[in-house]
Amino acid sequence: MAEVVVVYHSGYGHTQRMAQAVAEGAGAELLVIDADGQLPEGGWDTLLAADAIIMGSPTYMGNVSWQFKRFADASSRIWQNQAWKDKLFAGFTNSAAMDGDKLSTLNYLFTLAMQHGGIWVSLGVLPSNSKAAQRNDANYLGAYSGAMAQTPSDAGAGEMLPGDLETARNFGKRVAGVAGKFQR
Repeated sequence: MAEVVVVYHSGYGHTQRMAQAVAEGAGAELLVIDADGQLPEGGWDTLLAADAIIMGSPTYMGNVSWQFKRFADASSRIWQNQAWKDKLFAGFTNSAAMDGDKLSTLNYLFTLAMQHGGIWVSLGVLPSNSKAAQRNDANYLGAYSGAMAQTPSDAGAGEMLPGDLETARNFGKRVAGVAGKFQR
């Protein structure tokens, strides 16, 4: 079975809830980037041992949080040795607005993965974009490059929509499935 790790930062708990759903779908270990942008002890070793790394950050001002950026900058030590080359990567994000420039965040995560020589796994779920679609349907936001969720700015993490969390779980399951195919 492939080893999948979800590494994420969450400012208000929404991205954490999404990370938990992704990890549930993937059967993955969670690594939290703390409020200072640091991994827990042994975190870098965990990422080195992973077959797939799923990265998550809230979208703040059109990009990843500064804490996630600090983690990404610190990964340059790994980049120098290309130690993550040929690993699978994927990404997810949440913001308050329906668009909220979430694609900019996913593009940042994609670029980071490409700099490390990684292989990107897309969402792999068709969007819910028919007239009958409801906001609570899976992939209602119409993402392709990673999982996206939207939570109003005055809503707590416990108020996230089940459809967004289902999208996250399915995304985790997809990444784990692709990682399993790469192990054969």
